[in-house]
Amino acid sequence: MDRKEFRDLATPEEAHEAIRSLSLEGGIDRVPLSEARGRVLVTRVDAELDVPGFDRSSLDGYALRASDTFGADEADPARLELVGEVHAGQEPEVEGGDGKAVEISTGAVMPPGADAMVPVERTDVEDGTVLVRTSVAPGDNVMFAGADVAAGERALGPGTQLTPREIGLLSALGVDEVPVRSRPRVGIVSTGDELVRPGGDLESARGQIYDVNSYTVAAGVEEAGGEAVLYPHAGDDPAEMERVLRDAAEECDLVLSSGSTSASAVDVIYRVIEEQGELLLHGVSVKPGKPMLIGRLERSDSAGQSAYVGLPGYPVSAMMVFRTFVAPAIREAAGVPEPETATLTGRLAREERSEQGRHRLLPVGVTTDGDGEYLVYPVDKGSGATTSLVEADGVVEIDADTDYLEVGATLEVRLFSPDRRLPTLFGVGEDDPTLNRVLDRLERPRYLPIGSRPALRRLRTGTPDVAVVAGPIEPDREPEGTELGSWKREWGLIVPAGNPVEVEGLESLVDRDLRFVNRTTDSGLRTSLGVALTELADERDRDRHDLTAAIDGFDMGLRAHESPARRVIAGEADVALGLQETAERLSLGFVSCGEQPVQVWTAADRVDKPGVRELESALREKLE
Repeated sequence: MDRKEFRDLATPEEAHEAIRSLSLEGGIDRVPLSEARGRVLVTRVDAELDVPGFDRSSLDGYALRASDTFGADEADPARLELVGEVHAGQEPEVEGGDGKAVEISTGAVMPPGADAMVPVERTDVEDGTVLVRTSVAPGDNVMFAGADVAAGERALGPGTQLTPREIGLLSALGVDEVPVRSRPRVGIVSTGDELVRPGGDLESARGQIYDVNSYTVAAGVEEAGGEAVLYPHAGDDPAEMERVLRDAAEECDLVLSSGSTSASAVDVIYRVIEEQGELLLHGVSVKPGKPMLIGRLERSDSAGQSAYVGLPGYPVSAMMVFRTFVAPAIREAAGVPEPETATLTGRLAREERSEQGRHRLLPVGVTTDGDGEYLVYPVDKGSGATTSLVEADGVVEIDADTDYLEVGATLEVRLFSPDRRLPTLFGVGEDDPTLNRVLDRLERPRYLPIGSRPALRRLRTGTPDVAVVAGPIEPDREPEGTELGSWKREWGLIVPAGNPVEVEGLESLVDRDLRFVNRTTDSGLRTSLGVALTELADERDRDRHDLTAAIDGFDMGLRAHESPARRVIAGEADVALGLQETAERLSLGFVSCGEQPVQVWTAADRVDKPGVRELESALREKLE
């Protein structure tokens, strides 16, 4: 099979134009009012009756003729004969006026002869006589028939998106179903032999991963006003892909696939589109999202064509392309207005380089400095990292001609949603169980476990509010700022339950043929291990490098504090570097190598930031 090459990449503008040329609009649905929230009216709705349909009391009190109260006050009340009562939902059986008063409940029908009502708190009753201690004018405290909506009035116009307010009005008019614009039916197909639906059994040894795109894209479709339909997972077999794509095209206005769009020998979707439909575009000059496909698929029922967009396989790329190009088309077809765009302007916290020639969509996080000014920092772990969008607050668009942004550059951030609230605290550093429990006490923190060494570097640049550092700190790397709190944790070697291989300490790693899993060099645990191995090398009068070279797997470092231990559980390692708390939580054995300090530092200009003060208080409570 020939390899697909990306040559003449389309511009972002050309991609938008290609998607606009697709027909996504459906017909008209008549839906019951109970299912109408969020839908868009197709036609005008006129009132077929007055609302209210009768003159009604606005308060509890007495219905009467206003002229009977003229001149009444506290000293000289009007005296009216109490002739009966009327409650909500009852037809009046008595009349008011001519010196008569009728007790009336809120919302009740005004009795004949009464043209006003007086609140109960401005009256007294004595022996069947109502003493009215205020004067009222005709119409006071009465809502007349049609005062809310009059019969024949235009109640709602076409294109109105139905919120609880409009549904309330329709309910008042007695409308039980409404004509609304059909929601675009969007079929979602994830491809790739490596994918497993969440809830299924994952075989990591085979390179399997959970299917992220089906659910994130489906949520995006629903948010944009479409109806998401998830189809069975399609592998990389061309015949199976074609079958699933055809099924989706027969039933949906738009088919979205993810994966199998990049230049690879197994990427066959673009061939299916070329053979069974029309390929409008393959490849867009945007990062992430270069291998996007746009086309049409023929239907067998002579109902025309179904629109098709192929999204990249990596979750970040897929969602960025969906948000930028596909979601607007779904909203337009559904008649849903574009969401209110929320933007903010901030300074770039650290330099960023970009690839010239491609328009870039860069996920960014936002925090504030000591003066409350916005700081913008890239959150770009690569297109395959699902956490990039969760840890980001919005997107910065970088022009294709820009290859470098310097620290302090002013950037406009387009937030993911107008109601997105920024984190109250931004921290970076060591992955630690005690810290996680402290963060659970805070209102809205964001913490990136990037390791101790990068945390110290970031703290010096003034990006995060706090940095969490574990293990010994080299003299020339001493943090600049204020220490908020510290604690100690037991570190050492994690082994299978019962320690079947009888690991005694670091000596066992050096002297025996054991499979070891380390932490990354950025980790404080890795630093403490290095110090301990240096001390062991000095005791043996050997070079430290000789000891590390003797440890099978020393250079294999995993990022999170539980990851090495899970290799032991899986039988892929005999020993792992880790914490005593991790071993206890996972029911594994543990050989202690000592205690390690964990320190929380804040930048000098962030000490008085509310989120930092909240963290300091939580630390004090947790560590006391």
